Amino acid sequence: MFALRPRLAPPNTFFSVPHLSNKSRQFHASPATMVQKVYFDVTWKGPKVEVDSKGTVTQVHQGDVEQTGRINFELFDETVPKTAKNFKELCTATEKGKGYIGSKFHRVIPDFMLQGGDFTRGNGTGGHSIYGDKFPDENFKLKHTKPFLLSMANAGPNTNGSQFFITTIVTSWLDGKHVVFGQVPDGDVESYKTVRAIEVVGSGSGTTKYSKTANEPIISGCGEA
Repeated sequence: MFALRPRLAPPNTFFSVPHLSNKSRQFHASPATMVQKVYFDVTWKGPKVEVDSKGTVTQVHQGDVEQTGRINFELFDETVPKTAKNFKELCTATEKGKGYIGSKFHRVIPDFMLQGGDFTRGNGTGGHSIYGDKFPDENFKLKHTKPFLLSMANAGPNTNGSQFFITTIVTSWLDGKHVVFGQVPDGDVESYKTVRAIEVVGSGSGTTKYSKTANEPIISGCGEA
């Protein structure tokens, strides 16, 4: 199973990790390390939200409506080229079942993360990389220091496939366990808004409000920006 080690559960049970020391040197990526750009177009049903310039939710509107939004990503291809290439090629695959197009965010936990990338089974147990079933952790130079980072989901060390997650808070307890390989561009308010609106339809268990229906968060389009 591809999960946030080894099976995704509510953060208060699965990620009940003591406060970690922040003494290790952290890698701060410069814009030069973010030359590859890709995107997801996502459709879902849920409340509309408003966010500020930093992506903090300022208002959640009443009522569920069908929505479409784009999430732009910058990939840290100089720091983790193999991991970035895997994500990019799965973004640009045009056949359903061969990449991210048509797949869903199968697990969404508010105040934590959005997980997707299981394009074979759609439940967190499937997917595969462009290199085969799994590939090793490339490195842990990049840290989970802020919301809106892209990181690899896994079932333990060196079990990366196609599943990923987008952080919605600082998740420093995942440092050294999950490979950070990209981010939503700084200041991209529309992308922030899409992430936050999808986050709203999640739950503590990760099940989305319209799970197993046409209204759950689906990646309807994706590719190179």
